[in-house]
Amino acid sequence: MTRKVFLVGDGSVGSTFANDLLQNCKVDELVICDVVKERPQGDSWDLEDITPVTGQTNIHPGEYADAKDADVAVITAGVPRKPGETRLDLVNKNVKILTSIVKPIVDSGFKGIFVVSANPVDILTTLTQKLSGFPKNRVIGTGTSLDSARLRVELSKRLNKPVASVNSMVLGEHGDTSFENFDESTVDGKPLTSYSEMTEAALAEIETAVRKKGGQIISHKRATFYGVAMMLTQIVSAILDNKAICLPLSAPISGEYGIKHDLYLGTPAVVDGSGISQVIETELSAGEKAKMLNSADKMQEVLASVKLD
Repeated sequence: MTRKVFLVGDGSVGSTFANDLLQNCKVDELVICDVVKERPQGDSWDLEDITPVTGQTNIHPGEYADAKDADVAVITAGVPRKPGETRLDLVNKNVKILTSIVKPIVDSGFKGIFVVSANPVDILTTLTQKLSGFPKNRVIGTGTSLDSARLRVELSKRLNKPVASVNSMVLGEHGDTSFENFDESTVDGKPLTSYSEMTEAALAEIETAVRKKGGQIISHKRATFYGVAMMLTQIVSAILDNKAICLPLSAPISGEYGIKHDLYLGTPAVVDGSGISQVIETELSAGEKAKMLNSADKMQEVLASVKLD
């Protein structure tokens, strides 16, 4: 069977994801869709030049009708965050864009899996599921996977340990109400809190550094895209290869952590060929659980203000 990916949004994140995906996964057909029509054609020509190394792929620009037989529809389109803006500031702008994308994809006859990385990702993932009417396991957001990668990098630097030895996650909203699960984190198999360097002050510094990193990158190069593009590649590769992986994602919450809202939020989840096959309610301390509930409440406040056409 043909392994087909339909990409909406050919900006920095979308084009970097396309390049990463082709280098890390077998894809038979990649369709690129964008409101700027020249860009997908240019990227298609540019990307096809790597296929002698990566393997044969039919790469071409397309329209929403081309999503009909795709396995995955990846949405990176949206207004990027400006310096000083929070991800939630983008809601009203990007909800309109999202509506104009999801409805025609569904109308095409698309039966695959939606993967969303546009911000605010938890809100837009929740709305993608509502707009599409798809089963919740077939709508996925990148969630706090990028935040967690940044946390692992920061802890690796602080402790002078290989990043692969760090097991730590950021949970909740991909944004201002996120939090680090320091109480359950390990490095080299040892509790993070057992390291003498990890004082309360040091942990607070790490939390701040992780939260501010995206804004710092934006202030220097106007956008962040390498990290999230690689997270997207991991998710889409797991779907196409039906290879189960566990990442902290925007996943559908159904009572986990005592959350009563119907929404997507950053929590560990297993992704495979079916989409999200399992949502994992990871162990949290009492303080961390309170932060998760607060994050869910803040997301619900925003969702309650959104008007869908």
